[in-house]
Amino acid sequence: MNEHTQHSPARRNRRGRHAVAAVAAGVVAAGVLAPAAAFASAKPDSVQQSLNALVKDDGLPAALASVRGRDGRTRTYTAGVGDLATGAKVPVDGQIRAGSNTKTFTAVVVLQLVAEGKIGLDAPVETYLPGLLRGDGIDGRNITVRQLLQHTSGLPDYMEAPALADFTPIQYRYFEPRDLLDGALAQKASFPAGTSWEYSNTNYVVAGLLVQKVTGRPVGEEITKRVIDRIGLRHTYFPTPGDTTIHEAHPHGYFRSSPDAAPVDYTDMDSSMAWATGAIVSTNTDLNAFFTALLGGRLLPPAQLAEMRTTVPAELLGPGIRYGLGLQSRPLSCGGLAWGHGGTSPGYRTRGGVTDDGRAATITVTTVPGEAGAQHMAAALDAALCR
Repeated sequence: MNEHTQHSPARRNRRGRHAVAAVAAGVVAAGVLAPAAAFASAKPDSVQQSLNALVKDDGLPAALASVRGRDGRTRTYTAGVGDLATGAKVPVDGQIRAGSNTKTFTAVVVLQLVAEGKIGLDAPVETYLPGLLRGDGIDGRNITVRQLLQHTSGLPDYMEAPALADFTPIQYRYFEPRDLLDGALAQKASFPAGTSWEYSNTNYVVAGLLVQKVTGRPVGEEITKRVIDRIGLRHTYFPTPGDTTIHEAHPHGYFRSSPDAAPVDYTDMDSSMAWATGAIVSTNTDLNAFFTALLGGRLLPPAQLAEMRTTVPAELLGPGIRYGLGLQSRPLSCGGLAWGHGGTSPGYRTRGGVTDDGRAATITVTTVPGEAGAQHMAAALDAALCR
């Protein structure tokens, strides 16, 4: 259970075209870091203490974090074990399934297309995907692109469909995006479009289909070209169809079908069940770099970034949380806001945020925690950004 300082750690090459290293300037903490001993202090590190508690008190297999402080330096942390079967250590800044952080990547691509005049933010989905959205209370002629990105469309969540009631038998099942959408359209609309807010993964399945229709290319390819390669996220990728593995050093992720069930190793999986809403694999440090670049104006023109940061209340996600266009804000105990998203997959949960003055933190655990553990993760993130 150690803290590590880093600038740009060496990693094993990723197979395929993702092995080509992108430009690293600006995506990790600036400056040459001093050795770890330079940060030694008689006072216990609050981030390390938080991770230790998540493992010991909440029973999570592992926790890992990357924190960029007010001094501009990045520190990485680990706690627990990376593999329950072997007891192997947690890899420093190991790759993880980033879950719904993917939504922000997808939203960025949509907003880039808005800036290019290829999509109208307040245009009906029907304009680009005619006849796609039809169901009980569901009509694509009345749902705008903005409402998709902000979860105000009223589309029901495909994750509530019977086919996804139990993750265990579908760990390696391939889903077409239309399979996911059909699971949502078989349900009734949650509310008339634009009248309320409710988090629904279906919105980002439709957003992914929108990207593909407008660009004529796979959404993963567009995310890679327009975001990942553009800002040099060297340890982040959108899995290609049939790729069920995590490419670089990583802690294993575990799924429990119930609190008292035995953990199932869910590290390898077919991420098509998440697609444009949650398929990306990344690291805590790369996620910090992504959100820092986004908030710093490196991915969107000012007008589209301002739209992204225009929020509505989303208290169902937590006290004070507001939701923009694929971007969340949460108040910090030390004042100001943390901007990010967070993500959950069957084996991993990630929470993170960046501030307008350059602080950044992301924390990941290797199974989905209970309510108390989720609250402890939120408190740990707040402590990391406010220390």
